[in-house]
Amino acid sequence: MREESPGRQAIADELLINDDMPAAAAPANRNRALLLLLGLVLVGLNLRPALSSLAPVLAMVSSDSGLSPALSGLLTTLPVACLGIFGPLAPHLARRLGSEKTIALVLVALAAGILLRTQLGLFGLFAGSALAGAAIGVIGVLLPGIVKRDFANRAGLMTGVYTMALCLGAALAAGFTVPAAEHFGHDWRPALALWALPAILALAVWWPQLNTRHAAGQGQWRVQGILRDPLAWQVTLFMGLQSSLAYIVFGWLPSILMDRGLTAMQGGLMLSLSTMVQVPASLLVPMLAHRCRNQRPPIVVTLLMVIAGLLGMLYAPTDSLILWAALLGFGQGGLFSTALSLLAHRSPDQHVAAHLSGMAQGIGYMLASMGPFAVGLIRGRSHETWPLALLFSLIAAAAFCVGMLAGRKRLVGVRAEPILP
Repeated sequence: MREESPGRQAIADELLINDDMPAAAAPANRNRALLLLLGLVLVGLNLRPALSSLAPVLAMVSSDSGLSPALSGLLTTLPVACLGIFGPLAPHLARRLGSEKTIALVLVALAAGILLRTQLGLFGLFAGSALAGAAIGVIGVLLPGIVKRDFANRAGLMTGVYTMALCLGAALAAGFTVPAAEHFGHDWRPALALWALPAILALAVWWPQLNTRHAAGQGQWRVQGILRDPLAWQVTLFMGLQSSLAYIVFGWLPSILMDRGLTAMQGGLMLSLSTMVQVPASLLVPMLAHRCRNQRPPIVVTLLMVIAGLLGMLYAPTDSLILWAALLGFGQGGLFSTALSLLAHRSPDQHVAAHLSGMAQGIGYMLASMGPFAVGLIRGRSHETWPLALLFSLIAAAAFCVGMLAGRKRLVGVRAEPILP
């Protein structure tokens, strides 16, 4: 494998904010800390509405725009693919502009993408979705590094707050987009455009961060051979497969439930409920998993919850769907937090963790995007439930197999080496 250049290695390490960082790891004063906290929460709120707001009105969008089920699947796939494609650009942008300025610019791009998909017909719909996905991919890479840098002593708590903000944003968009569309005379365009406002608000609150200055890392480190490591690929595949199930839910759950007789509003509320339940799960499961010898038990339990919840969405009596939605959400919240924890548990040091994270999220999200697209292809041929059940089961089975490998108490076989001047 071709060695990565020292410059590229240094870029990834700068995002990690490692122990070589001089200067205090906490904000300079309480006021700045509170303002930064508010900014992080508001930015986190914007990382899912562009995705979850579309699903409840997808039938309206498809009917109004003349989209086939396959094209509808592509529309739900495109932003997820852009998470993986554009996320790796974040280190380069951060090195040139700084993380704070990069996030500000990308918030502008996010708002522009959300607005663009309501204009210029099919071109705007797809181009805006791609732009929004690219923006979310960049921000998602940068925020954890800022949390680690400025809240080093409370990184776990702040990561939980960030995760809760992310889930809350997704739930709000899933639950309120259909009522907004009905308010605007059953027009999906202003209902989707409304979700540009939180991005603009986040930009306004984030703006003072552009004046901050941070010391650069003193050390540069090289990590070689991670793409040849079997365990790194097991972690990457597990991240991608569990994310595939998550983005199927984000993109298609309301449409699937509408086929069962629910209204668009009811389908959106089910997605909103399922997403909200992820919040306590993402905090509780890691605490329980800490008592286990390895990550296999939480992988098995949460994966069983997810597949049971998905099958319940397809076959359970409609008056019990609220219970299955809650089960699905709890499983997905725990599964996602477990997948994130593997990035640290399988890495010997923080430098390797940075590269493993980039690999797992870049390649993993590209793999995840295939799930929503496959659902679109299936629905283009038939609205029967058994092909969807088979797809969900196959993805879950594959996630189980690689999860049992990735969940073992082992470390990837690469190490970080300092680059001597």
